[in-house]
Amino acid sequence: MVTEAEAEAEAEAEGVLAEAFRSEWGRVVAALIGLAGDWDLAEECAQDAFAMAAKRWPVDGVPRRPGAWLTTVARNRAVDRLRRASREAVWLGEAATLFPADGARGGAADGFPDDRLRLIFTCCHPALSMEARVALTLRTLTGMSTAEIARAFLVRESTMAKRLVRAKRKISEARIPYRVPPAHLLAERTGGVLAVIYLLFNEGYAASTGTDLVRRGLCAEAIRLARALDELMPGEPEVLGLSALMCFHDARREARVDAAGELVRLEDQDRSRWDRDEIDAGCAALAEALRLGRPGPYQVQASIAACHVATAEGAAADTDWARIARLYDRLGRMAPSPVVELNRAVAVAMADGPAAGLALIAALEASGALPDYHLLHAARADLLTRLGRRSEAAESLRVALRLAESGTGEAERRHLARRLAAAESLPEQTTETSGAAETATGTAETLETGD
Repeated sequence: MVTEAEAEAEAEAEGVLAEAFRSEWGRVVAALIGLAGDWDLAEECAQDAFAMAAKRWPVDGVPRRPGAWLTTVARNRAVDRLRRASREAVWLGEAATLFPADGARGGAADGFPDDRLRLIFTCCHPALSMEARVALTLRTLTGMSTAEIARAFLVRESTMAKRLVRAKRKISEARIPYRVPPAHLLAERTGGVLAVIYLLFNEGYAASTGTDLVRRGLCAEAIRLARALDELMPGEPEVLGLSALMCFHDARREARVDAAGELVRLEDQDRSRWDRDEIDAGCAALAEALRLGRPGPYQVQASIAACHVATAEGAAADTDWARIARLYDRLGRMAPSPVVELNRAVAVAMADGPAAGLALIAALEASGALPDYHLLHAARADLLTRLGRRSEAAESLRVALRLAESGTGEAERRHLARRLAAAESLPEQTTETSGAAETATGTAETLETGD
């Protein structure tokens, strides 16, 4: 029979292990890749270490430094695997490409002793397709499942699995070095690196699995990596733009959920809970980026987010939706994507009325570009609700909820379910309702996932 003390120890260990997975997975895997140069071996040994922790920590107690414990166990496991397979000669051959001539570990001679940033640059080698670069880094750095990454790219899980296998094989066969590239090669990998960092933040800001809407550790890690990249590439406007964008979004993080952990829409958020220091940091980064005079998609997205945080001292009704619609139009020309078009449709609806936005969504749906994207149906439901077409809105919400059953966090599904219940309980109307728009789950502030 399990005693109360044993149950408490087990619960504590489970909580610490879950947090360690979120915060330490990337560090452990990156360290093992630096040691062995084998992606699959690194992931398998990291999984072994976490499995061992799940058995040992409830009994032996949580170690003082969980990350160091996990890294040591995983490294020992990797060394044992290499020895048992008699791969010392192969490992030495791989090490010649992984380590500089002076023997410094993991490319420390590049002056940047961060395994995770080196990992991102390795994954973002130009020999790989852009999709493969981003997907491989997310899989390796964050521990995101293949299904989660497939959702971020709006592709089938089987397609993403094949893409990951091909990327790992190409890195191995081409003997791509594990290091930050020299300065003259940085620019050709910057786009992929920025996309990786943003998708990492995106997964933290709106988690695709689990009960929590926000995974704070992933948000913090993405912001830290962007700042590290800024140190490596000072004066790069898109790096500054991405930093500003993430600061603006992260500033609203605490207001996005209520005391019960339920999602709070942008228009309903308590703006006094927005982090003023992060907003100021974002404003400073965006101003510096814009002064450089080389506009790009992340700077435009940061400008959109800046329109939202500009209401920190006011109300949702003060939002300049007309400017946001114009910025989305500009973003659509710079980086065309159906998700950008959906966001523009919502902004147009907020600026010019729901009928205008609904027409744009209908055209987007007719194009077949987002057949399984639940936020399209959620956005359409909001606009139908504003027009008083409750039964149609309820049907769109049913579709959105069905599509959200796979690859969407529980908090978002609960939010959709509450909206569906509300739509089903209200009578049909023939005129547009008054009041602020019920924007879709994050649609008005959707995080873009384009390159």
